[in-house]
Formats: sequence, C-alpha cells, structure tokens
Amino acid sequence: MDNSSRTPNRAKSGDGTLIAYEQWGGAGPPVVLVGGALCTGATDAPLAALLAPQFRVFTYDRRGRGASGDTAPYGVEREIEDLAAVLAAAGGSASVHAISSGATLALRAAAAGLPITQLSVYEPPFTTNPASREEPAAYVARLRELVEQGRPGDALALFLTETGMSPAAIEGVRRTPMWAEMEAVAHTLPYDHEIMGDGHVPVEQLHSIAQQVLVVGGGASPDWLRDAARVVSECLPRGRHRTLTGQTHEVTPQVLAPMLAEFFAGECRSGD
Repeated sequence: MDNSSRTPNRAKSGDGTLIAYEQWGGAGPPVVLVGGALCTGATDAPLAALLAPQFRVFTYDRRGRGASGDTAPYGVEREIEDLAAVLAAAGGSASVHAISSGATLALRAAAAGLPITQLSVYEPPFTTNPASREEPAAYVARLRELVEQGRPGDALALFLTETGMSPAAIEGVRRTPMWAEMEAVAHTLPYDHEIMGDGHVPVEQLHSIAQQVLVVGGGASPDWLRDAARVVSECLPRGRHRTLTGQTHEVTPQVLAPMLAEFFAGECRSGD
C-alpha cells in the first residue's frame, strides 16, 4: 500500500495527554486497532496495511508508548479516554479490534459506553479457574519497583519470566533488535496489570456490553487462553466465538485480516 495514505497525527485525551495515531487507507468504514502489552502502533502496522484497502484503519501508541504522552497518575479510566479520543479522530465512532491486554481494555471501554460499533478481541488473557488467586502481589510489586528504579530491562525480563519464557530464551531475545523495542515500552507493563484487574473473567461487566463482539482464539494457543476466549464469548449478550486453526497468541496478520474484514463488513458467520 502507498504509505502516502498514512496520516500521522495527535488526538488530545481527556486529561490533555496527546495520543499519537496514524491513519491507513482513505476510504471505507473506520476501524481502530488496540495493541496489548509491549505493543505500539507500529506493531499493528502489518494488520493495518492488510485491512486498509477496505477500511480507514487507525493505529495508535497507547499512553506512555512511542510518540504518545503520559500523565501521572495512571488510571485505567485515562486509557479508556485515550481510546475515546482516537474514536473521535476516526469520525466519532468506529469498529475496534484489540489483542491480549488491549482486548481487555477494549472490553472495558465498550462496557463504559464508548461509541464502538463492532468489537473484535483476540485472546483476552483472563483466567477461567474460579479457584485461582489474584495475580501474585510480590510479582506485581517487584515489577513496579523495577520500573520506578529506572530498570526497564529487568522489568521486561521479569515479565517474560512470568509469562513462561525460559532464561535461555530470554537471553536469546536480548541479542535481537526486538529487545530494545520492548525495553523502550517496558515501563508501561504495570499499566497492563491494572487493566487486567484480578485476572478473572469480569462476568457482570461483559453482560453489560450491547455491541456485537467477535472473540477469537488461536487453535495452537495454550488451553487456558482458548478457554478464556470461549468463556468471554458466552458471557457477552451478542458474543460470537471463532478459532483460528494453527495460530498462537502471536497471531499472523495474513490469517487474521480476512476474518476481521468479513466481521466488520457484517458477513461473519457465527460459530467456529
């Protein structure tokens, strides 16, 4: 796609923070993409480029990331206001696709009444085990401590360890350009933990969402993520569930884009 159709800009959030966004494509209904932990608008660029022939796609840097500003103190409500500002820039309302903790943010935004016309979420990382405890307090406290001490690399390593990555794998990532990109936004990891709350499926909140919501899981993802996607879809009044065969939490844009295009065009069939 011709990069000239991209429009770098800033949207002013409710507390005055400037949120950087880009537009892909010049015609079609608007779609806003919301990234998860350690993601920036650039992370969503491949998916945006695939959707741009049919939609006006908006990618943005979440608060504290990339070219976006950040204003203390942090609050999940501020991130909801950030998304509202991008929706306003998109014309007042838009369809939204979000992934991982960004999916949780988008669900919370829909429950808060933001003008989201249709919503697609990929693997919101909730636990479905009612006996599981809240996130380990010691881990979250240590993560915040490392960020406050100006040690984003150590915070990143702690986060990756908590997600199940082995020490050898982490050392391997350290030797790649990807490490510097993730380290640059690692100070926002506590934000994602606040968005997730206690990590359990927010049943009552999901019951309040009126929009049509497509909940997608990867067929090769861990069982708990696939279970969460199905449970979330069942809690939504207008939820639909789909499984992308062979996909993991790192979903391939070329596989995801056709399904999103069908859904946002109103053609997605229910069921797997």
